[in-house]
Amino acid sequence: MDILEVLQADYRNFPSNQTYEIYAENVLFKDPLNQFQGRDRYRRMIGFIQAWFRQPRLDLHQIQRHGNQIRTDWTLSWITPLPWQPRIAIDGWSELQLNDRELIVAHSDYWHCSVWDVVKQHFPKSSP
Repeated sequence: MDILEVLQADYRNFPSNQTYEIYAENVLFKDPLNQFQGRDRYRRMIGFIQAWFRQPRLDLHQIQRHGNQIRTDWTLSWITPLPWQPRIAIDGWSELQLNDRELIVAHSDYWHCSVWDVVKQHFPKSSP
């Protein structure tokens, strides 16, 4: 199966039934909050999202491949388990680097907003 098809299926199923085998054992992952190495660590991060957040979704808007580079544009959303249950959304993109065996060796996520903007979504303004 083509890696783009696998990624599209993973986005549709997120965070369940992810295809971790498309990642190299020592994949480098980074986003605005984390940086670490290793497929098992990446699997644990996805497991944390699945266990902690409610109704997590990763909506894929576009996917492009140029040689060994893949870019995906997406919106990540979830409900944070706070008493007022805020729905959070982050628009962003991922840059994936493939090796010669078509395994992802680097996965970098970028957001179109700041970490502070995400924190503020948890505390909506109240009306006077």
